[in-house]
Amino acid sequence: MLPFTLEKATDTSGAIAAAAAGGRYIAGGTTLVDLMREEVEHPERLIDINALPLGGIRMEGGDLVIGALSRMSDVAADENVRRLHPLIAESLLEGASPQLRNMASMGGNLLQRVRCPYFRMLDAACNKRDPGSGCAAIDGLNAGHAILGTSDHCVATHPSDVAVALVALDATMSVRGPGGARSFPVEELFLLPGDTPQLEYRLVPGELIGEIRVPAGPYARNARYLKVRDRASYEFALVSAAAALDIADGVIRSARIACGGVGTLP
Repeated sequence: MLPFTLEKATDTSGAIAAAAAGGRYIAGGTTLVDLMREEVEHPERLIDINALPLGGIRMEGGDLVIGALSRMSDVAADENVRRLHPLIAESLLEGASPQLRNMASMGGNLLQRVRCPYFRMLDAACNKRDPGSGCAAIDGLNAGHAILGTSDHCVATHPSDVAVALVALDATMSVRGPGGARSFPVEELFLLPGDTPQLEYRLVPGELIGEIRVPAGPYARNARYLKVRDRASYEFALVSAAAALDIADGVIRSARIACGGVGTLP
């Protein structure tokens, strides 16, 4: 791990300004710290955002609103989540070990980096880590890589389980940055690799996820999350699926299905 400075943010505006000037946000750090230890990532300035008022889980107008700093374990255990949006609880409980769920934030989980082994091998070609160097996974060990949304430059899958559930439930998210606040569907957060696989998310420097909003409605009531993996304990998906149905009078009127483990985005 290379040297870095750590600053504790005390207000959202100050945190955004610091990140826009080149700092990196850190909350649970379950992915970022690992990558720093492996020297895949080497930020010089970290902005600790855990003291910002971006946590909490609440109901608002029938919608479920989840603060970006809410821990995965708290969301999975929340009574309203389990009763009204069991798909979210299921995906979170499938998504990590208990220790990681106690640390990881919801916003950070959506923004985690890929689990491709070549991304973490400094002597391997990886366009995400070193743009223009190539993609060792294409001709290498790629059984766990994507078959959908790939390009000649990257075949890595997006690792988040809860992202798959949120896409199926048509969730939206709000972010705030140097240019102000905006909201958009969670589905639109993720970018296809194309010719620029190092660009993974539709966020500008300094933008900070504030909250995730899951709408009320029939999809929330009739939904399940299923995951296939190499072992029963904590492991990333070979394939996963979140299915949410609109059922009336015993008839499926519409369905939303999202998959994980097979695509470069959920």
